[in-house]
Formats: sequence, structure tokens, C-alpha cells
Amino acid sequence: MRNRFETQLEELNTELILMGGLIEASISSAVKALIEQDKEQAQKAILADVEIDEKEKEIESLCLKLLLQQQPVARDLRLISAALKMITDMERIGDQAADISEIAIYLSDGPHVKKLETIPEMAKATIKMVSDSIDAFVRKDLVLAEAVIDADDIVDELFLTVKNDLIALIHGNAETGGQALDLLMIAKYFERIGDHAVNIAEWVSFSITGEHKSGRVL
Repeated sequence: MRNRFETQLEELNTELILMGGLIEASISSAVKALIEQDKEQAQKAILADVEIDEKEKEIESLCLKLLLQQQPVARDLRLISAALKMITDMERIGDQAADISEIAIYLSDGPHVKKLETIPEMAKATIKMVSDSIDAFVRKDLVLAEAVIDADDIVDELFLTVKNDLIALIHGNAETGGQALDLLMIAKYFERIGDHAVNIAEWVSFSITGEHKSGRVL
């Protein structure tokens, strides 16, 4: 019985890695669509959101099967519960990548009001946070999970840089205001992706220690 349970846990890890790969690719497509004003890349991210939603349902079903058909000990119960929480954040990341792509399509018909430098940095940082948070779960790596949480400060600083640059741009030329607000919205989506990666990392920490950052011990 335990051997079968361990096999299903490995399947859970594999499915989480696959879902992680989907959302990483979706973020990459979204930022490429923005920078290169590429509508095809934007559509990739939008279509990927459907696949991400389906993967969430598959993992949820697997987790429920593990809970109902097996008799997990406390450690395993924490792990499965954490996975259920993680996929909610992962699905939302897919939503936000699609939202970024929709704005990118809107912005693809004319030149950008400024060279995009900081937003791609945000994208790169958030992709790493997402990848590392899922790796931390699979490897049961508390140090890596903590590193993801710390990395959110970098994303927050980049967001403030984008915000301040766009405010200065609007002050210099009010006609840039419309696109500047769209770019600010995109930066905000990337900041939220970072927040979701932090949520994932906190659930990883919970799965290992039994304690969530909220202070609850479960």
C-alpha cells in the first residue's frame, strides 16, 4: 500500500513540474509578445491558460484521490494540502500571464512610449521565483523556498522603478499617459506573479515544517 502511495506522490511531483513548465512558458510568451509586439506570442499565452486550468483540475483530482483512497500520515497530509493550495496560485499566475498578453496585443499596433528595460527584468525574476518555488516543493528544500520569499523584495523594487519612470514620463508628456498606464498595469501583474510565487514557497515551507508564515501550526 505504501509503495503505491509513494508512486502516486511521485506522479504528483511530475504533474506539478509539468504545470510549472506551462506557466513559465506562458510568462515567457507574454513578455516576448510585449517586447517584440508579437501577437502570435500573445495568443500562445492566452491559449496556454486553458491548458493550465485543465492541469489544475487534474492535479486537484489526484490530490483528492490520495486523500480519500490512502491513509496519509501527518507529513504526507501536509504535502498534499500544500499542493492543493499551490495549484490555486499557479492557476492565477496563468491568468495574469494571459492578462499581460491581452494588453500586449493592444500595444502591438504602435511604438512604445519608452524602451522597455525594467519590465523584462521583472519577468525574468518572477519566472525564476516560480521555477524555484516548485523545485523547492519537489526537492523538499526549505532553503530554496526561503530564497524565493526573499527574492520578492527584488521584484517589488523593480516595480517601484517602473512606476516612478512612468510617472516621470507622464509629467514630461501627458500624451503618453494612456500607454504608460497600460505598462504600469503590466508591471503590476508581474508584481502579483511574484506574490503568488511567494505564496507557493510559503506552502512549501508548511509542507516541510508544519508551520505556515501566518504563524499557524497545522
